[in-house]
Amino acid sequence: MFGVVRRRVASGGGSSAPILKAVRPGVSASRVSSAPAAEILLGARGVGYVRNYSHVIFPGCSIGSRPIREVVTSIQPATNLQIWSRTFSSENGVTLTCFIYFPDVSLCFVCDEGDLVEAVVPFMGESITDGTLATFLKNPGDTVAADEPIAQIETDKVTIDVTSPESGVIKEFVAKEGETVEPGTKIAVISKSGEGVAHVAPSEKIPEKAASKPSPAEKTSDEKPKPKVESAPVVEKPKSPSTPPPKRSATEPQLPPKDRERRVPMTRLRKRVATRLKDSQNTFALLTTFNEVDMTNLMKLRSDYKDAFVEKHGVKLGLMSGFVKAAVSGLQNQPIINAVIDGDDIIYRDYIDISIAVGTPKGLVVPVIRNAEKMNFAEIEKAINTLAKKANDGSISIDEMAGGSFTISNGGVYGSLISTPIINPPQSAILGMHSIVSRPMVVGGNVVPRPMMYIALTYDHRLIDGREAVFFLRRIKDVVEDPRRLLLDI
Repeated sequence: MFGVVRRRVASGGGSSAPILKAVRPGVSASRVSSAPAAEILLGARGVGYVRNYSHVIFPGCSIGSRPIREVVTSIQPATNLQIWSRTFSSENGVTLTCFIYFPDVSLCFVCDEGDLVEAVVPFMGESITDGTLATFLKNPGDTVAADEPIAQIETDKVTIDVTSPESGVIKEFVAKEGETVEPGTKIAVISKSGEGVAHVAPSEKIPEKAASKPSPAEKTSDEKPKPKVESAPVVEKPKSPSTPPPKRSATEPQLPPKDRERRVPMTRLRKRVATRLKDSQNTFALLTTFNEVDMTNLMKLRSDYKDAFVEKHGVKLGLMSGFVKAAVSGLQNQPIINAVIDGDDIIYRDYIDISIAVGTPKGLVVPVIRNAEKMNFAEIEKAINTLAKKANDGSISIDEMAGGSFTISNGGVYGSLISTPIINPPQSAILGMHSIVSRPMVVGGNVVPRPMMYIALTYDHRLIDGREAVFFLRRIKDVVEDPRRLLLDI
């Protein structure tokens, strides 16, 4: 059992209770006697002239005037302690606090510096071991509420907020932007009371340029009239003809000046996307097949029932839900499209998780609609809206982007007419949607304008033959052009 050392600061203030000296095994007597006029008090009563000031004896530590927090944190991690405290009042109004430390018990204490709390990097997911401290959302001296974001950590997949554990004032940041941090890394120190923290008002933030400019009074004092000095006339020398600049050879490239270029480091999300897409290109035997779809009936279906759909389900009826339902029908007819190669085996998935590629300001993310084969149009539209909103505001989680057996990418929202999408590993195929353009088509022997869309299927030719790929894309075309096939399952 440890003891607490208290110094007697006034003469004649003895204690009526016996003073017991005790030393834990491992602490030498010379270490205790090295402190003059110091005694170990255990269970003292009636102590008079004693200040509330303590020293703690630990194995391997000399007696000194270090704070309790500093001493406790210096103990080896294997040392387990429990602190028991009790406060006594003397007749002179001076308080005495006694601490007893029990070894081999879990540590639990509140120290004098309990006003400070630390904001640390939270758990970021099983597959994410570290991230980059992208930016601080607050400044030192700012007031924050509990669970308010103060910084953002950028990972390979999502951006994670670091929140304040308590309400208070930010005392300091202990990490820098751009550093690689791991879960549990300390980011900031927050004072719950705000004492000792300099509050910076917006008016006090003076730009450096404005501060560096001298005042008008300084300018007038510096600009004193200088006496004029008469100089002899200078005879101008005849100018020699300037030599023309050397002509560049026709083969020498003319590079732009470096001052017109900017070098910016890639974000972790962009580097992750680049790595995955290049791995897809290097691993898969990519092949793309195309078809075109007449969007007349699906657009008419949406136009006829959009108001009733919103009134009942609270969400707008879009075209994406029709393509998801068509993709589900095509994957059920061609299960090999929903499969994947794993070594020397083929894994057939008995579920259909549709990944929807969403372009955000920070990069491309692919949230997943789980068990799409069990969902109706309204459930699909609600899931798409929820995931797209989370992806754009950066609140989407790792779990909402994990997995997926097939991907749909809609480049038509940006005006793409036709493209060859790249497979999202470890899937085996991806469907590309494009813009709707009115083109002349032959219908019933007549040339009429029709809203047409090109669709593309990129697939892994190692697993999927051209026959299955064309049949799948043909099923997409048939269901979109006549949605009644979904009701009749034909």
